[in-house]
Parts: sequence; structure tokens; C-alpha cells
Amino acid sequence: MERKRVVLITGAAGGIGRATVNLFAEQGWRVIGVDRSAFGESFPVNGLFIQSDIAQGGQMQSIFEQVRNFTAVLDAVIHNAALQIAKPFLDTTIEEWDEVMASNLRSVFLGTKLAYPFLKAAGSGAIVNVSSVHAVATSANISAYAASKGGLLALTRAMAIEFAPDNIRVNAILPGAVDTPMLRAGLQRGHVSGGTIEERLESLARKTVNGRVGQPIEIARAIYFLADNEQSSFMTGQALIVDGGATARLSTE
Repeated sequence: MERKRVVLITGAAGGIGRATVNLFAEQGWRVIGVDRSAFGESFPVNGLFIQSDIAQGGQMQSIFEQVRNFTAVLDAVIHNAALQIAKPFLDTTIEEWDEVMASNLRSVFLGTKLAYPFLKAAGSGAIVNVSSVHAVATSANISAYAASKGGLLALTRAMAIEFAPDNIRVNAILPGAVDTPMLRAGLQRGHVSGGTIEERLESLARKTVNGRVGQPIEIARAIYFLADNEQSSFMTGQALIVDGGATARLSTE
């Protein structure tokens, strides 16, 4: 009987995280989810949910001890957890900057170091880093987040080069505007017009080429594509932008 593939997904309780957990489970994978927030009772029955904060280095060791008790191998790791602090550059404190970097960048560095033996044990594997369009085109009042996501893009390339001999592929996905709690919270930055959240969402949708914001499942499908060795076997070190065409159009148009 063929072994079921195993995936580890951070930020599992968020908008994109939940969609990704459900999609991998539907495809027959055993899912390990990590989030500092509770997931609820709907986590896949043959999976493992770990409530922990990946921004805390000490907690990462504990996470992987629990992973080791659950599985000897990982076929994919999805670094999806992220923290967004939206405020002007000059108003951003050192503590806030460090918090964003710990959540969005250091966690991937440390999480990959700890996940590596599990990926190597599987014989092949994939790492998918969830970056952001803010890595390639950004806006005001989100500098720490943009910097962390740009760093994640460079880290993706570096990891891809070093892990290729172990048959571990490393790619990044760069979501644009996706209807998640994080997006709705960030709509207060003033980069789109409108009074209510729904009006601001509509304003944001008009700025994309295809005239709408994305849904979490659309990002989850792209993540799955990059994680699945059959579908993306010749891809590594790449950045896949999934943004409704937003970064394809000149802002001066």
C-alpha cells in the first residue's frame, strides 16, 4: 500500500491556511497544521494541529518534537504564517520591525532547518514559501511587511540552490489581494477609497486586471501545484505571482 504524503502548513488557521489545509486533505495528504490561533474542530481527522507561535524560536523546537511523534517524513512544507503591521515607516518601532521579521522571515529560516531531516528522509520534497506581491511592488505604510516578503524571495532562491542535491525543490508564491482577515484589516491603510470595508474591497477589486479580489482557495490551488512533485517537478527557485494581474499593469496607466 502506497504511503500517504505528509505536509506541514504554518498559519493554518488563517484565510489562505484553512483553504490550503482542506485542499491537501481532499487530495489524500496527511496534514500537520501550525498556528498561534486555535483552528477549531474541523481540522482533518487523520492530521495533527499544533497551536504554537513560530515567531518564538524556543517554541519551534517543541513543534518539531510533536511532528517527530507524528511522522518520520515530510513531503512538503508550506511556510504560510505571516504578520502584517501597517503603519508609516517613521512610526514603525524597532520592536514592531523585529516582530514582523521574526514571524515572516526568521521563522522560515529556522523552520526549514528543523524540517530538512524530514524532507530528506522522504527522498524528495518541496518547500513553498508564501511571499507577497509586496516583494515586487508595494505601497505606503507597509514597509516592514514588504521588506520581510522581499527577503523571503531571496531566501527562496538561496534555499533552492542548496537543497537541489537532496531533490528538495523550493519555490515562492506571491499572492495579491485575497479576501482574508489580514486583507480586510489592512484596508485601513488608506490606499483604497471607500467608507465601509465592502466599499474598500470593491475599490481594491477595480484595481486588478480581472476586476476582483482573489479567494483563498485560488491561492491554495497554486500552493498545491508548487508542492506536488508531479505538477511542478521542473520548477525550483521561482516566484509565482497570483494577483489577478495587478502587477502587470502600469500604475501610471
